[in-house]
Amino acid sequence: MSPAPDLNLDLFGAEPAPPALAPTPAPPAGDSHDIAAPSPTRPAPAAAKGRSRAQAVGAAYPLLGEELAPAMPPLLRMGGSSWSYPGWQGMVWDKAYSERILAQRGLSAYAEHPLLRTVSIDRSFYRPLAPSEYALYAAQVPADFRFVVKAPALVCDAQVRSEEGKGREPNPAFLNVELALSSYVRPACEGLLDKLGVLLFQLSPLPLNRVLNLQQTLAELEQLALAVQAELASLPAERRPIVAFEVRDPDWLRPDVAPQLAQILRQAGATYCLGLHAKMPRMPEQLPLLRALWPGPLVCRWNVNPIFGPYGYADAEKQLAPFDRIQQPDPPTLALLASTLAAVCGKGQQAYVTVSNEAEGCGPLSIVRLAQAIVDLKKPDNADPA
Repeated sequence: MSPAPDLNLDLFGAEPAPPALAPTPAPPAGDSHDIAAPSPTRPAPAAAKGRSRAQAVGAAYPLLGEELAPAMPPLLRMGGSSWSYPGWQGMVWDKAYSERILAQRGLSAYAEHPLLRTVSIDRSFYRPLAPSEYALYAAQVPADFRFVVKAPALVCDAQVRSEEGKGREPNPAFLNVELALSSYVRPACEGLLDKLGVLLFQLSPLPLNRVLNLQQTLAELEQLALAVQAELASLPAERRPIVAFEVRDPDWLRPDVAPQLAQILRQAGATYCLGLHAKMPRMPEQLPLLRALWPGPLVCRWNVNPIFGPYGYADAEKQLAPFDRIQQPDPPTLALLASTLAAVCGKGQQAYVTVSNEAEGCGPLSIVRLAQAIVDLKKPDNADPA
């Protein structure tokens, strides 16, 4: 096995050549980009056939990427941005289920797949959840599973928005410390206990007046980050989640702003979430901020493919649904992300990656492709001659 890629070269340097990927099934005629899910090749084990009626959702067999899972770094956790997608039938679910049934009862089946060791709870972004709601999620997954939990828009969006998503007026609760602790940090910690992996603050796009004066937002962010870490300090070290901040404005990466952001996060023991989103610069342009925070964990959200443009989320959903195959592969991101994950975990740091369907067309299949790319990095042909 070759050593993990050198951090100075791969994690924060030039983009490496894409690793050789495993052969994929031939795409359907007429669309050279489509990569469909593999068909099951063996029946479900006896334990799966004997499920009680109470467990309404079953996992597809063979389990997703089960041949790749043993080769993954133990410190790496990959998963979806949610789990209630009927289009994952045959790769995650054993048969067709409605979105409602999957949202309510699909998590246990999702967590059976050894490559899927985390998932993002996104519904907490739209309204704060109670400890009992988090506890219901925790009860459905094995002991080694961890959740990425998004903070409510109530404290992460500088604007109060209309149903169409347009900003209407300033949000007086933006980055409010006590509200963040009482409506998010404490309920998540109480409900998920040791299954809480990442507390994620996704800062929505800022209004122009805040973009032009990021110093105010930096000061508020610093107060919040320090308060969150003070709140978590009473937890046992093994139960202390990673705290990560994701941004949706490229101005955060400006030379006059990024060093200040890095200093704030480092002092608060938090990290920057690598947001691979069409609103943000590509991955190589975000890595210098992670370099300033090294050593430390990596949190990454591989979201909307940049081909859809910064405001193309709805178009991506419409074009890529029902999310049952790879339609818009992104080899450069796949290759650089694989080498970065191998390097980070190879140096003893945790890494969390959640992958959206809008990244390439199907989150679970992108995770399989990412796992294969990580395995290929270990092959002798990809070893560094130096």
